[in-house]
Amino acid sequence: MSVYPPTAPPTRPEVAGGGPSGTRPRWVQLATSPDHKDIGLILIVSAFGALFLAAVELLLVRIQLAVPENLFLNSVTFDRLLSVYGETAIFLFALPLLLGLFYYVVPLQIGSRGTALPRLGQTGLWLFMFGGLMLYAAFLYTPPEAGINPLPPFSEVTFTSNNGVDVWLASTGMIVLGFLLLVIDLLTTLHHLRAPGMVWRRAPVFVWAASIVSWLLVAVIPVFLAAVTMLMIDRRLGGTFFTGGAGGAPMLWQHFSYIFFTGSYMAIAIGFLGAIAEIIETFTGREIPGRRSVINSMIAIAVIGTLAWTQNMLTTPLASGWKYYAMLMSIALIVPFGLIFYNLIAAVGRGDFHMRAPLRFAMGALSLASIGLLAEVAQSTIAVGSRLQHTYDAWAATHFALIGFAVFGGFAAISYWYPKMTGRQLNEDRSRISFQVMLAGAFIALLPLFGAGVEGQVTDAYRFFGGQDLDLYNLIAGIGTLILFVGVVLAIGNLIKSRTEEPVAPPDPWRGASLEWLALSPPAAHNFDVLPDVRSTRPMHDIREALQRREAEGSEPAGDPQPVA
Repeated sequence: MSVYPPTAPPTRPEVAGGGPSGTRPRWVQLATSPDHKDIGLILIVSAFGALFLAAVELLLVRIQLAVPENLFLNSVTFDRLLSVYGETAIFLFALPLLLGLFYYVVPLQIGSRGTALPRLGQTGLWLFMFGGLMLYAAFLYTPPEAGINPLPPFSEVTFTSNNGVDVWLASTGMIVLGFLLLVIDLLTTLHHLRAPGMVWRRAPVFVWAASIVSWLLVAVIPVFLAAVTMLMIDRRLGGTFFTGGAGGAPMLWQHFSYIFFTGSYMAIAIGFLGAIAEIIETFTGREIPGRRSVINSMIAIAVIGTLAWTQNMLTTPLASGWKYYAMLMSIALIVPFGLIFYNLIAAVGRGDFHMRAPLRFAMGALSLASIGLLAEVAQSTIAVGSRLQHTYDAWAATHFALIGFAVFGGFAAISYWYPKMTGRQLNEDRSRISFQVMLAGAFIALLPLFGAGVEGQVTDAYRFFGGQDLDLYNLIAGIGTLILFVGVVLAIGNLIKSRTEEPVAPPDPWRGASLEWLALSPPAAHNFDVLPDVRSTRPMHDIREALQRREAEGSEPAGDPQPVA
């Protein structure tokens, strides 16, 4: 096992200063640290805080819709909760959680001692944080109330004269600009700071997912930032980009925004499928069959899925050619998604494994996401989509997929890397209970909404009337949302309690195959003292085999490889 040559000694004596020796508080260290692990942890912790907020907002929305003609919320409060819920779920939870995992884990997996542009990543982090704080500070005056996606002309000053839309534009613009800086730093690191021998064909699937997602976000974020800027100009500077009858086109906002939202949807799916692939490889003890086809399928999903952005516009006066194009692109996604799911399930079916928290959540993620993706395919057809778009049928399909990928996939990933990040084991009993409650809640909350959507219930109405065959659907969905909320609280509580109550975890608790398990738990600031030559897709297995050979030759004591600081 070869390593980098030792650093040359300094050519002149070093003088130690006699300044103050006090240490800064931990929160100050985190706030000012360019270390990728600290930035990743802030993103992950913030994302789980946002998950709690999104769960509260969704629960309030479903309580309002639990019975006909409910007076629990008025129309303005309902619109505000729905608008903030959408931004919180996507911009403050799903994408930050995924980028936080990438930012923490990927440099370790490629054998890097840090990121290439750490200050750029730090700037991206604080743009994200300020954007999130701006959104929730708006509750002190006027929060957004124009919907999950503020479509013109409703978001024009003529119809929405308060500052809510401006808050949405400014906060989301700041957040996604931060994401852009983070992925630029990540891409630079991936292409320039890999360990010796870490060529792309040997990179872990999660590293491939990080690269694909980063390139995808680099492509779609500028489109969204341009749209945000143009709408802000329309609202405050008298522009006419999206103003119908004045030379503008309201549908142009839909094109720009749906390119971003569709690309983000694909990014979330790709990223968490990459994490699930890592978990399955580790717990089955073998490489996923068809590894290359899985990676190629991720690339295909990024390209084909984003090109299908007009599937969200089937009810608009769009030329029929665009609608057929979107339908064909959406149906074509069956092939890459099918290949990935087939190979992941085949790996589990052929493996001998012990069910633990990461694998349990990974299987739940695949179950929920498969239902959502199948429903999305059905709704991508023009006949079905034009009938069910903007109803709770479409809401249920999207939430099945996103709760599967982001919530269950996120808990699978955090359970898997929890010992590495905290140095502690995760309580398995509490994890199992929270998983069971969350899974039951997700099915009970979402399955009835397919029926409500078929009956014609739309997603942005703050109440419904009796006698429409919607009462039972909404009541069951409300009960399921409460159960899902309890499961989320239990799962987050387990993450918090295990940090102090559970035993210290060994550096390599799962006997993983990638390089992050070579570092201490949690890793030192510089990640590694020495870096091995990577000679296969499973470098930790190679290291263990090398140690076993040395033991057989009598030159090394028995035992697992010791981590390095």
